[in-house]
Parts: sequence; C-alpha cells; structure tokens
Amino acid sequence: MHLVWPAPPYLPGYGNALARGWSPDNLRPEAAGEELERITENADRFLAEQVDRDAKGPPVTLPDGTTVPRLPGIHMWMWDGEFCGTIGFCWQPGTPELPPYCLGHIGYAVVPWKRGLGYATQALADILPEAIEVGLPYVELTTDASNVASRRVIEANGGRLVERFNKPAHYGGAESLRYRIALV
Repeated sequence: MHLVWPAPPYLPGYGNALARGWSPDNLRPEAAGEELERITENADRFLAEQVDRDAKGPPVTLPDGTTVPRLPGIHMWMWDGEFCGTIGFCWQPGTPELPPYCLGHIGYAVVPWKRGLGYATQALADILPEAIEVGLPYVELTTDASNVASRRVIEANGGRLVERFNKPAHYGGAESLRYRIALV
C-alpha cells in the first residue's frame, strides 16, 4: 500500500467505494452521497479541492450541519492496486493549535474490506512528512476511547495520550482520547 494524490486514474476506485456505502466521514454516512454528487457535478474541481494548501475550497460541513471555514489541508488516497481509504491532514499556518471545531490534524478512514491489513498505520507514517514540511512540531489525533484499532494505529506511530475528554455533542459526544505525535 502506498499513498497517492487524488487524480483521474484513481477516481473510479474512490467512486466505487462511495457507491458501496463507504463514507470518508465516519460521523456522517451521508457524506458518501455528497461526494458522489460533487464528483458528478465536476470531477476536475473535486480532485483539485482534495489538495487545498491555501484553504480556498468551500466551507466544511460539521456533523450537526453547520458550516465552518476550511483550514489548509490535503487528502491522499491509500492504494494497493485499488482504492483502500483516505487520510487527511489539516493545519493552521503559523501555529500547531487548531480551532475548537477541528479535533485533530489528521484523520483517516479505511474501506471495510481492507481493514486489518496495516494500511492505516502505514498511511499515518507516510503523511507525517507533510506535517514536518509545514513546520509543525507535533500533530494531534483523536479517537473514540472504544476504538482500539485506531488507538493502535496512532500508538504505532509514536502517539502519546495527552487527554481524555468527551467530544462535543455534534461530534457524537463519545468519550475520546487525544494523542500527540512529536515531529521534532
């Protein structure tokens, strides 16, 4: 498995995963349909918006339906000959801090038929150089306390638990863990 930049040759695989019911947003299953609509409307624009280092894309829709300003960010796709999942990284220029509506710098989602193969662990390791490149001293990731698989992915990449908290209601309110991975 390796990470690829979203591009036309990989788009059919991404679309197929969406059509099979996989969502890149584990809190908003309806995001799958929204992504398919965006691809249908303008596939080139959709692909261009996956790498948005200047935060020029549309606002982000939170799970409660509100919209917030987009942060600079990138999405890359996991690929092993077919689409496996996505990993995203966002940041605020000049600071490692994130606004309250953004729970972490990095998020990932693997399609169900590719889970358990170590792809999320590898994808997280492979995207960390992007965070170093923008000058972050660390990245933070959050996961539900009950998500043992995600905890293992983060810990395998040097993540250290820094906080237990309950997510805001619009993020599901679950007991969660905040991890930090030092980059310098």
